[in-house]
Amino acid sequence: MVCGLDEAGRGPLAGPVCAAAVILPGDFPREFLRDSKKLTPSGREAARILIYEKASAWGIGWASAAEIDEINILRASLLAMERAFRAMALAFPGAIGETAPGKIPPDTLEAVIDGLYVPALPVPCRALVKADSIVPEVMAASILAKTARDRMMERYSWLYPVYGYEKHKGYPTREHREKIARYGPSPIQRKSFVLH
Repeated sequence: MVCGLDEAGRGPLAGPVCAAAVILPGDFPREFLRDSKKLTPSGREAARILIYEKASAWGIGWASAAEIDEINILRASLLAMERAFRAMALAFPGAIGETAPGKIPPDTLEAVIDGLYVPALPVPCRALVKADSIVPEVMAASILAKTARDRMMERYSWLYPVYGYEKHKGYPTREHREKIARYGPSPIQRKSFVLH
C-alpha cells in the first residue's frame, strides 16, 4: 500500500504551506487524477470531491508563514507533511495499524513523497522526483493540498482584501509585489522571503 504525500505553496511570498497525505483503494478511478498543476480549477474541484469520497484515508497538514520564517520553507514543508500524515491517522482511526479485514497493517504501508526529501513518519518513506506526475496517490495528495491552500488564501483575502490573495494566492506576481510595496507586508507575509 502506498501513502502519497505532496505539498502546495512553497513559492509564495505570503500564506502557509499546505500538505496532504492520501491512501487510495485498488478500485479508485485513477483516470481522474493528474498533477494538480495540469488540471483546470474545475477539474481539481471534481477530483477533490472524488478523493474525499473514495480514498481509503486522507489528511491535510499546514505550516504557517511564521513557522516558514522560523525554520525555512523546506523544513516547514516536511513539517506540514508530518502533520498531514498524523491528521490522516486521526481522521481515519483504524485505517492504519489494525489487522482486521479492510484495514492497512503499518508494515505494509510505504510513503512516497514528491521531491528529494522525506518527512519523519512512522512508516518507510521514499522520495521521488516528479512523483506528482506518475504516482496516483501523490497526484491525489497534490490535488488536495492545492485546493485546500487555494481556499485558505481566498479566505485570507476576506481579512486582507487590498492584497488580492483570491487572485494570486500569495505567489510573487507583479500585482502582489506592487501591493506589498504600497501597503507594506500583510500579517501573513513570509518575512524571510525576498520581496524584490
